[in-house]
Amino acid sequence: MSADQGGAADEAAPRSGSDPWKFAFAALLVVALVCVVAWVLLGSRLLVVRDVAVTGLDRVPSQDVVAAVDVATGTPLVRVDLEQSRDRAESLSLVEEATVRRGWPATLEVEVVERRPLLAIRVGEEYRLVDGDGVRIEDSRTRPGTHPVVRVTGEIEENDAVRAAADIVEAAPDSLIAQIQLIDATDTDAITIALGNGALVEWGTPEGTADKSAVLRVLLREHPPQDGRVYDVGTPDLAIVR
Repeated sequence: MSADQGGAADEAAPRSGSDPWKFAFAALLVVALVCVVAWVLLGSRLLVVRDVAVTGLDRVPSQDVVAAVDVATGTPLVRVDLEQSRDRAESLSLVEEATVRRGWPATLEVEVVERRPLLAIRVGEEYRLVDGDGVRIEDSRTRPGTHPVVRVTGEIEENDAVRAAADIVEAAPDSLIAQIQLIDATDTDAITIALGNGALVEWGTPEGTADKSAVLRVLLREHPPQDGRVYDVGTPDLAIVR
């Protein structure tokens, strides 16, 4: 290589290398974009809570849920603690489950699953409709026709007997629920179900609810209920009718 050629190569080398000013400009641009995004999310009035939209309600007033969530209008959406908001919504006695989401650009969305009545319990001269946890949903002066009556002892809420009776109702077909007159769960080791036509189901313990329900369906189909008939499904594999 000649001296002239070597000099030309040396002059071209700096031009083909990286320009530090380009990197500096790119870095500043990235920082500026991050600042703008942070300002939009945290400091501007563009992405803030302007409305709390609640869905899934029947018994619970919407304003009660909004008050329980307790997120002030104008709070940046990104700053809302979704878990805390959910926990506050679920603190309402009739709310079984809640989901809280950010609805960009300006809505906090709260989806509620309300507790639903499964059983009726005689309390004084009235019937208390409760869910599977024994939580009071509403009261009725007359015996409800759509919810089986259950007999238990002790406190109603968080009562294992209520939970066992609710599991039976949730597993039973509608045709059986319509026939149930009473679920006697005063002894959870010997639960019995009185049917409207005088038949009795000896359910036994709360265990094996799904298997017992499946066996009972077959027995009811093959041996229709009648006064004095007993279906013993306490041991599903050895169920008998007498």
